[in-house]
Amino acid sequence: MLQEYLKLNKNILIAFAASIIVSAIIAQSLSDQIDYLNTTYTTIADYVIYFSVFSGLFYLDNRKKYQLKSGDTDTVKLKHDLKKLITSLGIAEIVYTIVRWFLQYYFLSVHYDPYMASIASQGISTIIYMLVVNLSVKITRLYKDGN
Repeated sequence: MLQEYLKLNKNILIAFAASIIVSAIIAQSLSDQIDYLNTTYTTIADYVIYFSVFSGLFYLDNRKKYQLKSGDTDTVKLKHDLKKLITSLGIAEIVYTIVRWFLQYYFLSVHYDPYMASIASQGISTIIYMLVVNLSVKITRLYKDGN
């Protein structure tokens, strides 16, 4: 069970690291945009990179977990776990999006460099996200019952 939490957190942190780098570059390249547009475009890029990297890593770590001896996929177990995972990530994503958007907008409005506003807002939001997602995973019991 602890190993599953560690793999999940590793995947989240690697995905966030990739999205922080790309988001900072995009925020800086859109520095001539109005603050709310810069923030919105940067947040969209953040999501595209984060979910692409996270999905790939999660698949690589779990592809054998749902494979039956016959070679088929245990779709019942997969669907059950995906519901729990999506619930856990979904709750955390809502909190993350709100906090990240408002923090970046605030940092831009007080004249942080765009790349720094992106990095700072994403860093703070990631910490909050990690707390919420780990609490949600515990509540949904994603890694209980032999999962």
